[in-house]
Amino acid sequence: MNITITQSEAEFDTLAAWRVIAAILNKPKVVIGLSTGQTTAHMHRIISEIYSRHPFDTSGVTLFGVDEITRVSREYAGSCYSMLRNQLVDALQLSEAQFLMPSPFSDDFEKECRAYEDELEKRGGIDLQVLGLGTNGHLGFNQPGTPFGSRTWISKMDPALESRVRRETNSSPDKEMGGFTLGITNIMQARKILLVCKGPHKAEIVRKMLLDPVTEDIPASVLQLHPDCEFLLDTAAAKYIN
Repeated sequence: MNITITQSEAEFDTLAAWRVIAAILNKPKVVIGLSTGQTTAHMHRIISEIYSRHPFDTSGVTLFGVDEITRVSREYAGSCYSMLRNQLVDALQLSEAQFLMPSPFSDDFEKECRAYEDELEKRGGIDLQVLGLGTNGHLGFNQPGTPFGSRTWISKMDPALESRVRRETNSSPDKEMGGFTLGITNIMQARKILLVCKGPHKAEIVRKMLLDPVTEDIPASVLQLHPDCEFLLDTAAAKYIN
């Protein structure tokens, strides 16, 4: 396994940003999957700042989101679409065609899932998939117990996240929500994966992900089997594996 441990949060954020920039510089028509959350927000900011000072060619780049909340407008500030667009996509001056996101509304989500996979395949497949790590080991919206053979699907949302989204969007209790997400199979088909994780609250799940047996109870443990996955950690997250 390729494990990189940084000595500070600033070093972590900067190194993660340069991993993404390097992928763009090395392959002009690169396809990069992004994740949202506190771990990746600073990485996105640094990429944007570097681009503003030293612009590089992004004309052939495709960025896409690994997941999205269903039945919630993209205008909602907490949607993955809004976060990625505000944090990075607009700063890199990408066109609409260069930014792929799952549709949050559909009469046939199974069809939407297949269409999303097909569009990524048409663009050559995933060159780099950036992933965060949930405190229970989830990847995207693939919660513990998700079969490793899963493909793009609509999962149940984490109850705490769903409660927050409903509160912030004033959604009625009977409005069904879910998590449109690439499945474990899709994630494992990425040519390269960058798993980013920082903070002491993630230390125990990092230990389980890297040192315990591979199990569907900890979805991220499957990354032990990927041929080109870098686990980028800060010292706090890595304290139980040093």
